[in-house]
Amino acid sequence: MAPFSDLNTTWFALIGLLWIGYFFLEGFDFGVAVVTPFVIKDETDRRLCLNAVGPVWDGNEVWLLVAGGAMFAAFPLWYARLFSGFYLALFLILVALIFRGVSFEFRGHDDRASWRRTWDVANFVGSLIPAVVWGVAFTDLVHGVPLSPGGHYYGGLPGLLHPIALVGGLASLAVFVFHGSLFLSLKTSGDVARRARRAAGYVGVAAVALLGGVVAWVTAADRPAVAGSVTAVLPLVLGIGAVAAIAVATVLVAARRDGWAFAATGLAIIAAMGAVFSRMFPLVLPASNRAANALTIAASASQHNTLAVMSIAAACFMPFVLAYQAWTYWVFRKRLARPVASTSTAAN
Repeated sequence: MAPFSDLNTTWFALIGLLWIGYFFLEGFDFGVAVVTPFVIKDETDRRLCLNAVGPVWDGNEVWLLVAGGAMFAAFPLWYARLFSGFYLALFLILVALIFRGVSFEFRGHDDRASWRRTWDVANFVGSLIPAVVWGVAFTDLVHGVPLSPGGHYYGGLPGLLHPIALVGGLASLAVFVFHGSLFLSLKTSGDVARRARRAAGYVGVAAVALLGGVVAWVTAADRPAVAGSVTAVLPLVLGIGAVAAIAVATVLVAARRDGWAFAATGLAIIAAMGAVFSRMFPLVLPASNRAANALTIAASASQHNTLAVMSIAAACFMPFVLAYQAWTYWVFRKRLARPVASTSTAAN
């Protein structure tokens, strides 16, 4: 049973790493889309913001597909219970992501202002909704949800929207907007970069307060104890580390060290997700009402042979995926600037 248990834990950790990769990369995509209306003055500025993420946004979404696929293959019961219980929330995310993806492709097919405004709104809303709902969902997973003796969630959509989860959703939105504002300040130049840096300074303060509130609230919340759980110290240390990283990023923005600030927000996302998965362990679906109702890693995992084959496939193919994505970012590494004619026109 030892190898079986080891592979269970290994894949639980690997799925956590996949979610970290998704939120680190897609997080600044969401943030750029949400902050764009507040840092642009004209169509050229908007094009700069769209082009900042245009070459990479679809590659960033691959991490979501891989994370979902890994959950389905490694922990099919977790996948089934999560997608049935959280169906409406996840469906809302899916619809938002569809409209967001379409907005990148359709916006430039017509020059009418009304057409472009429609897809600009779709891009904004399609990024805002996932940024909030993902935070709500993962806060629910940390806090626990009401489960039946068979491990089925029965609270419906209203049961997911309790106060701590809503604060978690606002915290994730603030962190992603902070992360995206810094990415925009690094990828653009001139007035757009300055406005993005100014926006980052404001939203950074909100991110510290909201994320700090979630960490304190979750730590104080009473969740039924489960045998084999990681000591509460580790998730708390990681959560405090995430808040500290956001606070440091805010200071670095004020010092105009945008690159280091972006690294700090990325570190905060890593630490926050580390806190989520370490607090969940050894559960994949914690219960808020009765510990025995929770769904464990061991109970939801696939057979040993399945996990072994998945491990070999991951070891073979993941380096190519990482290399390709790194190459993409290298190719599109240069800052974007307004055309000289647009700058002159704006000055006149």
